[in-house]
Amino acid sequence: MDDYDVDAVLQQALDRLTVLADVNTALAGTLSATEGLRRVARIAARRLGDWCAIDLLTAKGRIERVCVSRTPTGPPPREELVLLNPPPPPAAGPLARVLRGAGPLLLTGTDLTPDDADPWDKEQADLLTGAASAVLAPLRAHREVLGALTVTRTAQHPPFTEQDLPLIEDLVHRVGLAVENARLHYETRNIAERLQRSLLPDLPTTNGLQMAARYAPSHATAEVGGDWYDSFVLPAGHTTLIIGDVTGHDLKAAVTMSQLRNMLRGIACDRQEPTDKILHRMDLAQQTLYPGTTATCVYAILEGPEGGPWSLEYAVAGHPPPLLITRDGDTRYLDGGRSHLLGVTTRLPRTNAAETLPAGSTLLLYTDGLIERRGENIDHGFTRLRQHAAALAREDPDTLLDELLTGLAADTTDDVALLALRLPEGRPHGPAER
Repeated sequence: MDDYDVDAVLQQALDRLTVLADVNTALAGTLSATEGLRRVARIAARRLGDWCAIDLLTAKGRIERVCVSRTPTGPPPREELVLLNPPPPPAAGPLARVLRGAGPLLLTGTDLTPDDADPWDKEQADLLTGAASAVLAPLRAHREVLGALTVTRTAQHPPFTEQDLPLIEDLVHRVGLAVENARLHYETRNIAERLQRSLLPDLPTTNGLQMAARYAPSHATAEVGGDWYDSFVLPAGHTTLIIGDVTGHDLKAAVTMSQLRNMLRGIACDRQEPTDKILHRMDLAQQTLYPGTTATCVYAILEGPEGGPWSLEYAVAGHPPPLLITRDGDTRYLDGGRSHLLGVTTRLPRTNAAETLPAGSTLLLYTDGLIERRGENIDHGFTRLRQHAAALAREDPDTLLDELLTGLAADTTDDVALLALRLPEGRPHGPAER
């Protein structure tokens, strides 16, 4: 082999490694499986051919054309099918064979335009109009076919050959594993989220109070955590308001959240003591039954007749402070009653605080995912929440929470729980201060 041949072989190997490295980067650079496949299709169309399509088999057996990418020299654009019917048994064309496990298949000449094709095969062949050669390869994971990748070249480029197949085989192997991992991650996240939502309670209706709550998992990281809200009526008739966050972001945190929430419910109903005493009893029970777990929490008790006045007693265990919003849009954080996280120690004392709440005002409890941003001072998050809440002061609790989630939690890296209480309209009893 002369120097020219050696250089050509080395260049081909380098090009192959570069393509695979770019594919790995494309798949690892996004949490969205669809976006990852779009990036791979663009790389394949630009580096391997002129046109690329990726099809995935759906749970119902249909074929979803997830993405199509083309270069300026590729086939002319046409309306692509987004959802395809599965190939019927008579279909024996390239895509049908690949979806049944064959391939990769190298197509040239009459392979691209069969004369006696089944109607389903003919429909797929029409999508390759303008191509001089093509390769179709199955996307596999654990011997299961998940879909297919199609790459074509026009006559302006050298046709595909058998030497191109190992690179495409390696490429679809990586894509198949990425698709499988994304599906498993989605299923796990769905199970955890459904479990967490099933553990969250229905809110009580009493004394003309309007209440609303929301739970939203992180959209940025697709993780489920230990955020929770709760509210129930004590035997004495007072209404509790609770928000909490168990340390961790996984299924274990969601399960621990349920255990702590139910434990707090039992202690609160049995003892009916001041809020700081209840949280101290939680410390004792938590260190005995669930040692090593920690959580933040706000435990509050609302007292008062339907027409007011209403008083709020509350204790805060390492949690962001409640936000009070008057009907006129004045806002302030309730900064009293602060102490350490739940589960840290049983030796340090806890404190509580009390407030008189104005008629028509709204009390907002929330978890830190609503205000915290990586690399940002937490004070900016508190200011941002006050500004949004003030602008929504006259909205009903459901609208308030939906707007806060849309405006503040769209790009959060944490899950978020929210609980809002609106007091009936009446004579104000001491407006909140800015």
